[in-house]
Amino acid sequence: MSLSRRSFVQTLGAGAAGAWIGGRGLEGGRFSLEAFAAAEQNAAAGPRLILSSNENPLGTPKPVLDAVRAAFTSTGRYPVAALESVAELLARKHGVKPENILIGSGSTQLLRTSTHVFCSRTAGLVAAIPAYEECAGYAQLMNYPVTGVKLNAELKMDLDALLGASKGQGMVFYCNPNNPVATAVGGKATRDFIAALHKSSPNTTVLVDEAYFEYATDPAYETMIPLAVTDPKVVVARTFSKAYGMAGLRVGYAVGHRDAIRKMADWDGDASVNTLGLAAVQAALELPKSMWDIESRRNHDARAFTMKWFTDRGYQPTDSQTNFIFVDIKRPAADFRGACARENVHVGRNFPPYEKSHARISIGTMEEMRRAVQTFERALARPAAAA
Repeated sequence: MSLSRRSFVQTLGAGAAGAWIGGRGLEGGRFSLEAFAAAEQNAAAGPRLILSSNENPLGTPKPVLDAVRAAFTSTGRYPVAALESVAELLARKHGVKPENILIGSGSTQLLRTSTHVFCSRTAGLVAAIPAYEECAGYAQLMNYPVTGVKLNAELKMDLDALLGASKGQGMVFYCNPNNPVATAVGGKATRDFIAALHKSSPNTTVLVDEAYFEYATDPAYETMIPLAVTDPKVVVARTFSKAYGMAGLRVGYAVGHRDAIRKMADWDGDASVNTLGLAAVQAALELPKSMWDIESRRNHDARAFTMKWFTDRGYQPTDSQTNFIFVDIKRPAADFRGACARENVHVGRNFPPYEKSHARISIGTMEEMRRAVQTFERALARPAAAA
């Protein structure tokens, strides 16, 4: 008998289930009180500038907001028809069938679902260190083994080491582009890795997290969606939280072979997706592609400006393919973060094992980044705290 999310919660018990359901990505709250408290001490710091959670600084487009407002009259009923409509739109967007699509409450839900479905206590999770923590955190909660693989010298995923660590495991979390280090692995290298993994460990699934797909500019980078729909051991996760400016509306989706999608749907389904989020996605998918191309260009230009600013001063950022940068600031991230927070500029939290040398900084508008680098200049001019 297949195990549904509801029966799992009943079996696990309310206390443990509550801990699981209450957990989420760490961006929203881990260091917010610490950072905001520092800014409160300086009334002259200026408006709060959030460069910590990789959101689209322009927010939700107006046509999408209009659709959300109109959907309030439908919130009294479950959004069954809207789920079907959005699945069809997503299938059309990617040239697949609705059976290849599973919608979730942000990609967070889908990452957890994949970890539960494809991992176990005897076949665990493998992921780069660092990478987005959702899968590893959930695996640890479930007492599934977690194997971390160090990045290479370019702070990219070390595919040979990842391959060696993956034999006999349940799932490889392949965060590409990688959060937090912002680097990406090219399409050919990714396909070669997956092909080699199928030979050495045919029962291992690869979850490719493409949350930052729209921001990648490396010509070698490719989506793995065409592979996923034909390969039951590959699933791609996408989100509307980043480029689409809908972080607070919580909608993501998985694309994969119908067998993989069916396994995920049997576990958790799509019933947690809300009416307003679905209305937003439907409106966003009907907007012209040129609108999202403009967003990609805006991010590229502000990202290039910020990376050059650091490089010109001797601080080396990675090859960012995202809407944030990961830069060697030659001092503890906490030291830099605290100095920035005192001027009401908030950058990313610690990311072990690079917390003594690197900072993650989300990319805002060009105007915001021009203000931010002035704060960075003063923060980096301060003597670095002892590591």
